Amino acid sequence: MNEFIIYAVIGAVGIGIGVGISILIERNKAADAKQKADTFINNARKEAASIVKDAKLESKDLILKARNEFDREVREAKKDREQADRRLQQRQSQLDKKMDQVEQREREMEKQDQDLKRQMEKSREAEGRYESLLQEQIRKLEHIAAMSQEEAKADLKERLLQTTRNECGILMKKIEEEAIAEANKKAQRIISIAIQRCAADTVAESTVSVVSLQGDEMKGRIIGREGRNIKAIEQATGVDLIIDDTPEAVILSSFDPIKREVARLSLERLIADGRIHPARIEDVVNKVRKDLDKVIVEAGEKAVMEVGADQVHPELIKLLGRLKYRTSYSQNVLLHSVEVAFLAGMMAVELGLDPKVARRCGLLHDIGKAATHEIEGSHAAIGADFARRYNEKPIVVNAIGSHHEDIEAETVIATLVAAADSLSASRPGARTEMLEAYVKRLQQLEEIANSFKGVEKTFAIQAGREIRVTVVPETIGDGATFLLAKDIAKKIETEMSYPGEIKVTVIRETRVTEIAK
Repeated sequence: MNEFIIYAVIGAVGIGIGVGISILIERNKAADAKQKADTFINNARKEAASIVKDAKLESKDLILKARNEFDREVREAKKDREQADRRLQQRQSQLDKKMDQVEQREREMEKQDQDLKRQMEKSREAEGRYESLLQEQIRKLEHIAAMSQEEAKADLKERLLQTTRNECGILMKKIEEEAIAEANKKAQRIISIAIQRCAADTVAESTVSVVSLQGDEMKGRIIGREGRNIKAIEQATGVDLIIDDTPEAVILSSFDPIKREVARLSLERLIADGRIHPARIEDVVNKVRKDLDKVIVEAGEKAVMEVGADQVHPELIKLLGRLKYRTSYSQNVLLHSVEVAFLAGMMAVELGLDPKVARRCGLLHDIGKAATHEIEGSHAAIGADFARRYNEKPIVVNAIGSHHEDIEAETVIATLVAAADSLSASRPGARTEMLEAYVKRLQQLEEIANSFKGVEKTFAIQAGREIRVTVVPETIGDGATFLLAKDIAKKIETEMSYPGEIKVTVIRETRVTEIAK
């Protein structure tokens, strides 16, 4: 169609050209041009008609081609639509099938739901019957067992607890034995080496000071006219003189060992001199007190040098020297402190620690006993305060304060000092105690053990170093005996004060006796 228009335009243009030429010919050549113009116009018309005809034919061809193309596109589009319709129909068919399957499944689920509801109803009915039967059985069992359900639960719980305690006790015992076995070997080796290398006096001075006399007539001179001499001695020294029927002896009594020693030395000098009167007594006591101060300082310095401690404060040296006249269970405290220092140092060497620090801590661990008559509180706390006041290192302060577990030990050396203290106090002959305290300690040991459930008999043996406990086998199992021994030992540690260690042995045995007639 577009080509047709183009050809039409070309024809029109050709006509216009022809007209223009004819007009030009007419103007230039009026006569001759007319004929030529007519001829030219006719030719142009023929040519234009031919062009128009060709244009029409071409336009028809184009229109036909366009129509054929359109028809083809329409057919293809129709074909695509038909294919899409077929696919849509297939999908619709598949969807219908799936819908049918879903509906069928819904019907099946509804049916299953109804069946489940019926089964649940039956189950509830059966559960109700089971519950009623269970309650009936429980009532029958309670009637047969003569106990309620709660009592049966409590009994079962107690049995399970006993079984669990037995099993736990066996397991704990096994684990602890394995852990302690190697530690005991090393500890025994270290302690045995320390004890073998340390030699110290066994028992030192008595707690009572006795002055021997050449004759009983000296008692009258000590008393003096109307008792003025004995009053002067007691006033100057601060001790009590006991003059009784004991032949050729005067007893000095005082809680302060230093005062008792001053009185003893003063009385010996007065007796040796023979001049006993108030003025002489006061003069001798003052001289003895000065001399004893020097002896105390020398004793402290000797102990420091013997142990190898450096730069000890002079006041601590004086306190150490005063321990020479202090006893604990008849064990001299200064000798005990030196022994503890050596034991702690030897064990420190075996463990790869600083032995010098360990010896210093051991030497000063009982320094508070030198002032327990003057200051209230435990000797460990008093000693720690003195050490802190005189600029001792924190490791020394902690070792002093923790050697009786008043505070927690912060270092291994503090633990070594506590162990060395126990070793020094517990070795045979190191300490003695009064008969009453000894018997009371044995009774307290037996009372503590008897306070536990299942204990049948208790025997304190080896001078209170060991306690043997016999239990009822029906009440306590083999595993529970291990826990019972630990509980008894822990209670003894908490409630009693004693030197050394106490071994707790729990015995469980079953005896069957039958008589043949």
